[in-house]
Amino acid sequence: MIAETGLAALWLATALAALQLGLACGLGGEEGRRVGTIRAVALSQALLTLFAFGALVMVFLDSDMSVKLVAANSHSEKPWIYKFAGAWGNHEGSMLLWVTVLAVAGAVVALFERRLDERTLGATLGAQAALALGFFAFLLFASNPFERLDPAPLDGRGLNPLLQDPGLAFHPPTLYLGYVGLSVAFSLAVGGLIRGDVSPAIARAMRPWVLAAWIFLTLGITAGSYWAYYELGWGGWWFWDPVENASLMPWLAATALLHSVNVLAARGGLRAWTMMLALVAFSMSMVGTFLVRSGILTSVHAFAVDPTRGTFILALLALYIGGALTLFAFRIAHVKEGAPFEIVSREGALVANNLLLSVILGTVFVGTLYPLIAEALFGEKLSVGPPYFDSVAGPLALVLAALMMIGPQLRWRRDKTAILPRWAPGILVAIAVLVGSFILNPHIGLLPRLGLAIGAGLIPASLQPLLGRSLRRTPLAVWGMALAHLGVAVAILGMASDSAFTREKLAAVRRGEIVEVGPWFVRLQEVMPVAGPNWTAIEAELRASTGSGLTVLKPQSRFFPSPPTTTNEAAIDTRWNGQLYAVLGEPDGQGRWQVRLWWKPFVTLIWLGGILIGLGGVLALVGRLLRERRQRIRGEEAFA
Repeated sequence: MIAETGLAALWLATALAALQLGLACGLGGEEGRRVGTIRAVALSQALLTLFAFGALVMVFLDSDMSVKLVAANSHSEKPWIYKFAGAWGNHEGSMLLWVTVLAVAGAVVALFERRLDERTLGATLGAQAALALGFFAFLLFASNPFERLDPAPLDGRGLNPLLQDPGLAFHPPTLYLGYVGLSVAFSLAVGGLIRGDVSPAIARAMRPWVLAAWIFLTLGITAGSYWAYYELGWGGWWFWDPVENASLMPWLAATALLHSVNVLAARGGLRAWTMMLALVAFSMSMVGTFLVRSGILTSVHAFAVDPTRGTFILALLALYIGGALTLFAFRIAHVKEGAPFEIVSREGALVANNLLLSVILGTVFVGTLYPLIAEALFGEKLSVGPPYFDSVAGPLALVLAALMMIGPQLRWRRDKTAILPRWAPGILVAIAVLVGSFILNPHIGLLPRLGLAIGAGLIPASLQPLLGRSLRRTPLAVWGMALAHLGVAVAILGMASDSAFTREKLAAVRRGEIVEVGPWFVRLQEVMPVAGPNWTAIEAELRASTGSGLTVLKPQSRFFPSPPTTTNEAAIDTRWNGQLYAVLGEPDGQGRWQVRLWWKPFVTLIWLGGILIGLGGVLALVGRLLRERRQRIRGEEAFA
């Protein structure tokens, strides 16, 4: 009965989403339009959706094989963590998680948002209900997660072995929190455009949602990158896979929106641009949803499904995004012009930041979708891979990083003071590293060399806003900005180091033979069979040394019987200055085993940088919320 109860909760939540939309549109007259009524409906909808998602988790934990989704994606002998995470490691479950986050986000807005005019808030909640209604309909009519099987199989097929990793419990939910967090910014933009209320108040209401979504996207992409790095066994941290790009595009749009919404909230500028970015950011989330769940892509990330579901999602994308852009076109002329500013100013630097991010976003968007469109229209199979993205997006990203060295040093509105002394530390460090790189290693490629220089120069530049301040009294938002920019510098240094200094060796070796890679000498000691909880494997014992001390690596080639799958499990030894990465291949029939080795200097800086960026966002978010709380308390005390 758990599945039927969950399905009933979904139907009730759908009815409440329709009611919420109707009330926002004027159903029931002024009484129905009252925000208090809409708030109650939004909260009830969220509770019912949470209940439905909880029911799905329960049928997975109980291994109820009479539920089609459980039988297709789980197995009674799976460890409980994979049963739990398996609830969203599939198409239907992930979409239910999506709409659950969407409904909860709408309820949080309904309960806690007090900065907006009631009519604007009502329009916002109506837009959020419209989004939820479409996804509820998709679940109920095209992707029912509670569909039964009769007769039920004795056991399930099991979860994709590539997804049998603790990363499944963290990576997808974190990304969904980011994707759907942008839905609130979208709904606020729609509500503001409907009411003609594009003001700093809208931006202040939007800012914490954008910042929170950006934090989750940053951490989710960082975790996903490392998961793919150690799980897939190909030694790379980013491959420009279309589904990887599907998560990168919303992040790029959210990054631009985050900077733009700060200008609107603090200075009243960039009003039309901020509204457009709010629509675009969620549009990229919808595009990502279409790519992953339409069946047009097949990858470890994607859920290949029937064309009907892809058509349904495409229709939702056209309805929501097309409708929002049409609203923008008709209403933006009525939006008041924002406060003016000069080119040499903080606002001018943020506009340049936004333009560069938008060009990078456009580059990734075209490179991701063009092959799919060409194949659909002309039957031509095209491949757009790392060479295109690296050569086009790479230089733009470095220009953007260079701009980060100088932008935060500028003052608002206009800056007529001497600015070169403020830029000097970062520029001098960048020049010194650039010259030093030519002296120490003249064979490095151009982009990695520039990455090393700009990343190094960005470190002092990112800390520059903290100088001359009382550090104890410095706002958390300033600390957050400095830490996030420092994280960008660290990540760039990791990317550049990986590209410039990585050494790779592929060899066929017998037991006892030694392979050299970078500063390491690696000996194949033994190859033996081992068994795990739901897999068997061939495991190699590699003994590695740089001349002092000994490190043991045990890469595996695993076989999972349910479903039958073979995977490579990389063995990684992490040091302060990089990672030794080993993968076991196939035997060659002559007593030798294929072994692939990488020495990757400072590659861990990539993920350390991502974590620092996310932590910087957390500091900024906490600082903003505490500041607003203090302001609210002072306002209440003034009228006490």
